[in-house]
Amino acid sequence: MSFFDALRMAEEAGLDLVEIAPNSAPPVCKLLDYGKFKFLEQKKSAEARKRQKTVEVKEIKLRPGIDDNDYGVKLKAMQRFFEEGDKVKVTLRFRGREMAHQDLGYKLMIRVKGDTTEIAKVESEPQLEGRQMIMILSPR
Repeated sequence: MSFFDALRMAEEAGLDLVEIAPNSAPPVCKLLDYGKFKFLEQKKSAEARKRQKTVEVKEIKLRPGIDDNDYGVKLKAMQRFFEEGDKVKVTLRFRGREMAHQDLGYKLMIRVKGDTTEIAKVESEPQLEGRQMIMILSPR
């Protein structure tokens, strides 16, 4: 139908001619109340935003001389974060003379990486930034 015929029909019905799919050939238009159409579109986008999950980055702080039980507690916390769909930033802090034994910290990071392989993937490998080593893991 031609544009002018459609526009005339819309005016007779007391409605608006709204272009729905402008990129199709020929463009698709509907006769409807434009105010109501805008309201419904706004409602749909608000509903979509409400259902959307934002990914947070949770931080787990470790030390090079961490005990096995403490390590287990931190690992459980990481698993819980991954189940919630969040990323985890593992921070290993060196204090004082611990900087001389960075290899111990690197081994601990490799241990974390190995223990979380089934539930997480490494987003950034362990790297030293000043006095702390950082690794970022994201859920699979």
